Amino acid sequence: MTVNDLPIVAFFKHLLDPFIIWSMLILTTWFYQEDFTSYYLILVIITFFISSYIFERILVYRNWRKGRLLAYMRDTVMGWLIIVTILIFLGYATKFHNQFSGEVLLTWFIVTPLMLIASHFTVHSIVANLYHKGKLRSAIVIGINENSLHFIKHIAEHPFFLINFQGFFDERGSTRITDKFQSHAMDSVQPVNFGSRLGGLEGVVPHVQKHSIDMVFISLPMSSQPRIQKLMDELPDTTTSIYFLPDIYIFDLMQARFEYIGDIPVVAMNESPFTGIDGVVKSISDFVLALLILILLSPLMACIALAVKFTSPGPIIFKQRRYGLNGEEITVYKFRSMTVIEDGVNIQQAQENDQRFTKIGGFLRRTSLDELPQFFNVLQGRMSIVGPRPHAVAHNELYRKLIKGYMLRHKAKPGITGWAQVNGWRGETEVLEKMQARIEHDLYYLKHWSIWLDLWIILKTVLIVLRKDNAY
Repeated sequence: MTVNDLPIVAFFKHLLDPFIIWSMLILTTWFYQEDFTSYYLILVIITFFISSYIFERILVYRNWRKGRLLAYMRDTVMGWLIIVTILIFLGYATKFHNQFSGEVLLTWFIVTPLMLIASHFTVHSIVANLYHKGKLRSAIVIGINENSLHFIKHIAEHPFFLINFQGFFDERGSTRITDKFQSHAMDSVQPVNFGSRLGGLEGVVPHVQKHSIDMVFISLPMSSQPRIQKLMDELPDTTTSIYFLPDIYIFDLMQARFEYIGDIPVVAMNESPFTGIDGVVKSISDFVLALLILILLSPLMACIALAVKFTSPGPIIFKQRRYGLNGEEITVYKFRSMTVIEDGVNIQQAQENDQRFTKIGGFLRRTSLDELPQFFNVLQGRMSIVGPRPHAVAHNELYRKLIKGYMLRHKAKPGITGWAQVNGWRGETEVLEKMQARIEHDLYYLKHWSIWLDLWIILKTVLIVLRKDNAY
């Protein structure tokens, strides 16, 4: 069992949620005075396997254990809609749908997600009550470092883990780690008690035996393998549960999480935020918004196309190769705003009062109207409305050698607008520091993505375009 899969979460995955799904079907058949036939039993069994897979794939339990209850509600409803869709498809494909009452199934489909959400909120309230009553599991941490301090802050800010951190054991004296405590305490959402140093490693086992410690979290670097092995040899003489905290937080992580490949546990350290239901929500919202925008702005786009055609020779649409998701090349569309079409090894960025602009090119760039054809890229699934702005291939090849983590921005589809652009990093990046700032903002977006952040960026983009800030 991993730290993330502490018993309260396993309780939902293996007991409560399946029980809610089954009991709602049984109660619904009873309410409508239907016989609970063998077909309903088969439906229960099929639903168990489908729901177990779907809820795990869309990371619904991950949101619950993070305390993101609104995200959990959204994921539960979306997950259940997927389950219902699969069940309806199987019912019609196998011709078994006639064996069930339409009233029973419709009521079951509606009531079940409501009861799942209600059960989680109820258990959350019970856990909070237990926390305030002090019904906690005692825990100590072995080794003080960035990793363990991050962990201590996490359990302090999420009380539903029901863990009472009592202190730490470390070979170093208290004065050497005071600064670490202070810096982490200042960064915390709420005041955090980092406990006190209870002694060196030789005192761990006696302390665990004397105070009946429930949980021991080992946070020592892998280079301390002999000391870790010594602890693992001695601690089994107690009844404490032992957990190892891998020292992955020494790295600059993006969407880090534990995964399994078969039976082998692995750690995702630089992963896209658009996995599970988040990826589905992102794709659907992109497609719907892009389609609506293209329909609403089609008269304007037709006028721009005619203006481009009659004010300068050349194609209406400018196509340029860019890097898309996972660094794959895509073709990005824009209304042509320059007299030249550059897509080679050397590409000069647009500058203020650039002599290469067409008669209306400067206006199109300042108002960002030249970007409108990229909504077709969104419909193609090659771009997103919000994401890191795509750079020309030549610029990618240049900056990936100069800026650490540059290519991580391609863990998401490129966007028409992005977090960097609404924070002032639009337009020309004539010095390396400007591009570094843009990349920092892109990576911040990937680490902190939410649908609400996307909506905020879209709103800020509209306001910035109206002010015509820093775009040429």
